[in-house]
This record gives sequence, structure tokens and C-alpha cells, in this order.
Amino acid sequence: MYDVAASVAGSTGVAYSAFSGWTDRPTDFAPMLEGELTCDIAVVGGGYAGMAAALRLADRGADVVLLESGFCGWGGSSRNAGYLSNALAGDPQLLNTLYPRRLPGLVRYADRAARFTEELIARLAIACDYEPTGNVIAAVSPGQLRRTKRNAEILRGAGADVEFVEGRGFGLPKTFLGGVFERAGGLLNPGKFALGLREALLASDVRVYERTAVRAVDPHASGAVVSTTSGRVHAERVLLATNAYSRDLAIAPRRMVTPVWTSLVETEPVDAERLAATGWTRRVGIITPHTILENYRPTPRGTIMFGTRRLRTAPGALGAREPDDAVVTDLVRGFHERFPSLRDVAPQRAWGGWIAMTPSLLPVAGEATRNVFYAIGCNGHGLAQSPYLGTLLADRLAGDRMHEDLASVWRARPRFAPSVLSTPTLHAAWTIDRISDRFHRRRV
Repeated sequence: MYDVAASVAGSTGVAYSAFSGWTDRPTDFAPMLEGELTCDIAVVGGGYAGMAAALRLADRGADVVLLESGFCGWGGSSRNAGYLSNALAGDPQLLNTLYPRRLPGLVRYADRAARFTEELIARLAIACDYEPTGNVIAAVSPGQLRRTKRNAEILRGAGADVEFVEGRGFGLPKTFLGGVFERAGGLLNPGKFALGLREALLASDVRVYERTAVRAVDPHASGAVVSTTSGRVHAERVLLATNAYSRDLAIAPRRMVTPVWTSLVETEPVDAERLAATGWTRRVGIITPHTILENYRPTPRGTIMFGTRRLRTAPGALGAREPDDAVVTDLVRGFHERFPSLRDVAPQRAWGGWIAMTPSLLPVAGEATRNVFYAIGCNGHGLAQSPYLGTLLADRLAGDRMHEDLASVWRARPRFAPSVLSTPTLHAAWTIDRISDRFHRRRV
């Protein structure tokens, strides 16, 4: 279903939504917090990480309270492109240069994250249209193809379950020359997945409070107090699972995340024969290795979904918003370049969401201050990594020794370098990508 009530027509002729195109909003909201209560662990944030952590802690016998300012799954969890990937964000050559000793552990973490989320879908019987197709980092130019070949070698050397594939033989559209095939993971409906997690959460022993915005977290010697607009929670420990919204809380480590807005566009249904005529005969998600990636995927409703290409930063407070006309126009232009035979296929709707980008482009977890912990598993890969990271941190809070995968992303100190993501740098990255595309077209 599509949240039509939240839609308006942009100047592009596309219906813009301030929510998601994957699913409708729920109507069975959990109560708002009013008054004071006490618990073992308070989880702030009802995205993938927060919901998975709360479920795990409740399974292990903890008294858990989860606080969410909207409804669980309202943010990027229900708005993303639906790629369950076993990859890391960032270019593998750069990661290998910066973190040569850590890379095998990071690769292992990313692969286990994808497989964990697959198992979570099966264990909770979440109907989210999951297709275990894998995904391809696919080149659109000879230069990108050479780079993806080197990246496949680096990733295989670090233990990743990937292989280099030629586009035509693999069943990619004709404009994609080949690239790195990630065997694990696949495609799903992230809205259905988020609301399926929410349904499991509401049926559990976790005390869930929605439409409850957290204003402050104040630690003390034996715990912390979480203050909301209409109540307070006294907890022994607090887990911040706020991802892109982390900077709204003073207690979150400074410079830990930069929120960026990503946009998605969905076409009208495309005839299966026309889609096959493009060369796209394998139902696999496609991501390009541009500086700012492009992504293309088929959906179970017979449409094509594509997104990113341009990112927007947030100068002020985060909140519901619709895609920008300029971004949607640019995304449609990119779709026509990659699928020239489908130029007459109309884009129908667009939406977007805030995601968290860390300075290192890697997932992070740690202790913000005494009794207050954090987990950030996004950087565009939160669908696979956030449920796993939330679960790993839950096990740690329940008393387990630190898992080796949690150790691979753990920050001993809550200190972060300044982010390089700003409006000028993101525009420069987009410009470089477009110049590269034009150069390639001239040579074809």
C-alpha cells in the first residue's frame, strides 16, 4: 500500500510523500509515556537497531522500555531502498588503505549482519517480500569496471563472499558492464520488514511508548534518567539507537553522525518483456560505484525503483520532508541514461529519509558516558547491519563478553573526527560523477 494521504504532486509530475512508498502508516499506536517509571534498560529509538535490541533484551529477561518519538519504523527503517547487503560502505581500496588490519574483521561483521537479518526475517515470520538474490556493485564505464575488479580481489582477500562478474553474461542491463556480485543478501520491502519487527515488539514483554520524544538523558552513579515531553524513565542503563537523529540529544557523542537525506523514485509498472529486453534478466539489485552511488532494483509490483545520486544535509532540525524537485529530476535523468529504451516509462512517486553517516563511513558502537551506550549501523547499510548491531550490544548489556563482531566496531572513546560531508563537498562529489558520466558517453 502507498500512503496517498501524505502525497502531493511535485513540479516533476511525480507524487511526493512525506512518509514512504513501501507501506501505509500503522493505526494501532502504542501509548505515550505519561508520568514516571523504572526499568532495567531504556532504549531510545524505534528503528531497526532499537527494536532488535529491545527484543533481544526482553528475550533474555530484562525489563525493557522503548521510547520512540513517532512510531516504531517511522524513520529510515521504512523508507530505504530495501537492499539487504553484506557489504561495507565506502570504497574497498580506501578501506584497505586506512584499515588494513581491521578490514577482515569488518568484512566478517558485514557478512554476518546480512545473514543474521535473513535469519531474523525467517524466525519472526515477517512477510516482507524477501528475495535472496544478492546484489551487484555494477560499473557503467571501463574505468569503473577496472576499479570493481580490483575491489573484488581486495574483498575476497579479506574473506568476503563476492565474485567479479561480466554484465552481459550475468544478466545485467546492457549499460552495466559488470562488477562485484555480493552473494549474500538480496531485496525486500523495508516498510513491511520494519512494521513486522514492530508487530513482534508490540507482542513482546517490552514496554513500548510511541509519540514520545526524548528531550534529555542524564546519567548518574547508578543509572540514568530519560526525560520526555510528558514523563521520565529511571533506568540502570540506556541504549541510544537514534541513528540520524542522534545529534538531537546533547548526551550523544559530538560529531558522531552527519544526517543526510536520500531520495527514491518509483516508476509505473514495466512489462516483463520490455524489462528483459534491456538485458536485465536476473532479479538482482544494482548499485553503481560512483562517488555518490546510484541504485536500481525491480519490485514485486512490477516497477523499477531507483535512488540516491544526490544527498542533502540538514542545517537545522530533522523532520518529515518531501524530496526536492531538483533531486527527483536528476534521478529520472539518470534512470533514462541507464535505461534508454525505457524513456517513456513514467516515474510515479518519490519519497526519502534521513540516514546517519559516520566520519569513518563505518558502523560504530560504544559508551557515550557511564551507563549510556550507543549503536550506529547505517551509512546506507542499516537494513542488514542495524538489527545485528543492536542485538550484539543487547547481549553485551545483558552480561555477555564482547562478541568479536561488536569489538570490530567498538569505540574505546566517544571521540569522532569532523565530518567531511557538507553541502559543498556533496555537490562537488555529484559534479565529479556527472563529469565522469559525460566523459564516458563521449567515448562510447
